[in-house]
Amino acid sequence: MDRNTALGEFLRSRRARITPRQAGLPDHGGARRVPGLRREEIAHLAGVSVDYYVRLERGRRLNVSETVLDAISRALRLDPVERTHLFELARPTAAGSRRAATRPQPVRPGLRDLLRILEHTPALVLGRRLDVLAANPMARALLTDFDALPYRERNLVRFMFRDENARSLYAHWDLHARDIVASLRRDAGRHPNDPLLAELVGELSLADEDFRRWWADQDVHRHTHGSKHFQHPVAGPLTLNYESLTLPADPDQRLSVYTAEEGSSSEEALRLLDASVRVLDTSVRVRV
Repeated sequence: MDRNTALGEFLRSRRARITPRQAGLPDHGGARRVPGLRREEIAHLAGVSVDYYVRLERGRRLNVSETVLDAISRALRLDPVERTHLFELARPTAAGSRRAATRPQPVRPGLRDLLRILEHTPALVLGRRLDVLAANPMARALLTDFDALPYRERNLVRFMFRDENARSLYAHWDLHARDIVASLRRDAGRHPNDPLLAELVGELSLADEDFRRWWADQDVHRHTHGSKHFQHPVAGPLTLNYESLTLPADPDQRLSVYTAEEGSSSEEALRLLDASVRVLDTSVRVRV
């Protein structure tokens, strides 16, 4: 999780995926010893000395200007999320900076009220490391009952890779799992001193070959919206759209809401899931 090491690994991974043709450089043919562009080619495209770029890629502590980072971003053909990740990794660590807090992040009462109001659709609040900080009954019915787990285990990445039910729940598990690893990688760039994140990465790297391979790919991703396909044991096949909204008061928390297209079979399936939640809730209250 060392930021300098992460910077070098990220630069090498992005350099390896670019061909001379993509970079607008002449390709003289012949096999290259390593995939992608050479260090001197990136340095040329970015307008920096080869020695400077080599030191940067080796994770040396350099006070890199935004102008240079912009030039390297363009040379590596980074997308906006990758560019932000590069800036995060290159940012000097402040002297005396503290390690990230290990206590659960608090969720404001107003957010919990919002989850309660969104009673007919799955909604949850995610924090650092994709910890599940709060989830309404529909989200727990769709995914898993996070409230029944110990605090340290209420995590979307851990659920994806350690809960066998997740692999059958997601119709395209490999696509969603790879995206979630890329989202965790982005979080690691923003919080390099987080011991719980390092613990999570270590645990999953040892336990799951897919996680270990995708983590090594260095991809970064930011979940904002999209669709996911589920094969739910109660509701059956579901295609749900999601919107993930970063909260203005706390950029380390975001609200994720799942909805079905109006008039679709998924909307009917979501109603079935809602009805099952209400039946279960009623039976629990009767027993109490």
